[in-house]
Amino acid sequence: MVQDELLQIDLCHGQVRVMLCETTALVQRAADIHGASPVCTAALGRLMTGTLMMGMMMKGEDESVTVSFKGDGPMGTLIAVADHQHVRCCADNARVELPLRADGKLDVGTAVGHAGRMNVIKDLGMGKQYVGQCEIVSGEIAMDFANYFTVSEQQPSLVALGVLVNGDAVLKAGGLLIQPLPGCPDEIIDQLELRSPMFADISREMTFAGIDQLCEDWFRGMEPRVLERTPLDYRCTCSRERMERALISLGRKELRGLIEEGQGAELGCHFCHSQYFFTTEELEKLEAQSTT
Repeated sequence: MVQDELLQIDLCHGQVRVMLCETTALVQRAADIHGASPVCTAALGRLMTGTLMMGMMMKGEDESVTVSFKGDGPMGTLIAVADHQHVRCCADNARVELPLRADGKLDVGTAVGHAGRMNVIKDLGMGKQYVGQCEIVSGEIAMDFANYFTVSEQQPSLVALGVLVNGDAVLKAGGLLIQPLPGCPDEIIDQLELRSPMFADISREMTFAGIDQLCEDWFRGMEPRVLERTPLDYRCTCSRERMERALISLGRKELRGLIEEGQGAELGCHFCHSQYFFTTEELEKLEAQSTT
């Protein structure tokens, strides 16, 4: 399988910023972990791809971004967390089954919900955070990312996100983000708008050509230049040490209750479904470390 990768590209001598990525393998990994239905695989795949492109904009190595959709659809809350090249995701209910839309496509909008909020938390390190939010406008996710960039960051953007599935198999997944930079001439923006129909079904386009070829085909005449290539991967950051800190943060009263029950404690990770078991003796040691 082709390595998932993100290309950072500029057009017209730096007038336009572009990110183009393939995320097929990491979306398959997420689908396998969560036992996701096809429509939920598409929703989570789009969310992870969009979050990865947003994470690529973070400047510091230790910075990350968390994007959540809290819609009125049956999937409940969807969350993705990304840094410069890694992403993880979860959903309240990733096994929702829905009929196809009238046009034969997966009904991601109904699964996510057509009303609710999209929240973005950028962890800038050293305890600093930027929090932004906006209303969900479609639940199809790509349009919601574009709306977020325009409304919350005052950056008009074209966003295309796609996941092509066949049963449990992810055939192709990827995304495109185009942002005209300040001072970009109207004629360049007009050119991009004229070409936008080519990007609409990005995952299907990727079955015919790799992202390098698509970059060449889509932006011919606009002098595309690949500035950087970044490998992408689904990776969870959970560990036994993190779970220990979570238990300590419960405080002595809660830990004492668990100890007295005598059953130990088992914590699960929502992002990778790893399970961590702590014996009563281990809980007693953690209780001694708690300061609350």
